[in-house]
Amino acid sequence: MTDLDELVERRLLTGLALVPAGANVVMQLSLAPVGRAVLESRVESGALTRHPVKRTRTTLSYLALAMCGTEDERAWLGREVSRQHRGVRSGEASPVVYDAFDPSLQLWVAACLYRGGLDVLALYGETPDDATLDALYERSARLATALQVAPDAWPSTRAEFDAYWDAQLARLSVDEPTRRYLVELVTVGFVPRPLARLLGPWHARATLALLDPPFRALLGLELSGAEEARVRRQLAGLARLYRALPSALARVPFNWVLADARFRRARGRALT
Repeated sequence: MTDLDELVERRLLTGLALVPAGANVVMQLSLAPVGRAVLESRVESGALTRHPVKRTRTTLSYLALAMCGTEDERAWLGREVSRQHRGVRSGEASPVVYDAFDPSLQLWVAACLYRGGLDVLALYGETPDDATLDALYERSARLATALQVAPDAWPSTRAEFDAYWDAQLARLSVDEPTRRYLVELVTVGFVPRPLARLLGPWHARATLALLDPPFRALLGLELSGAEEARVRRQLAGLARLYRALPSALARVPFNWVLADARFRRARGRALT
């Protein structure tokens, strides 16, 4: 196993990566066409608020196959994603125009997923050298190409990516229906009420703590400095726990969904 493989499999694709997942969804949907595409999607089977377990499984399967799968597995993954995306396009009543096959929107989603990986490394306190970060960035292009983004559309260097990211931040916006949807996600208001009451407040604080100010401002939610410091101490403790776990346990549920995705492919079954 190379150093990059170890970084991906024993840091990025571990259970700790579930913690910043909510923040990553907020980032993706903060670009108006992506937010509206999710809000108005007619692909009911892929709706997180209606099928949270299934949607989580397919998203984690995507990440695992894109980052660790073979070339053939990634090609299959791209076909599966495209099949789901065929029904996602704006209608006459949509306030913004969108199409799930728009490469600029797919690139944004992939960029957020890459940034999510960096957030996981930060939780672990990892500081890879530049060569390792460059290698990770090059592999992360798969997150875009598996979404049918042309390879040359992925910024060629980390510096170019940073410039792309900064330019995109100036385009962020959410309308009120999308904001309400995001707040429901952040507070896990779509799960049974007792569970939402138990998990919602902490999940909301953790999500806000992990969001950069431009994204946090769009939600209209506040987090005090004391609350953020407390959440970050908790997250640091959680990272220490994951460092101490045996690899097979730390990689749950990614190792499970990767095995499941390969089983589905071998049996000719759909990923989604």
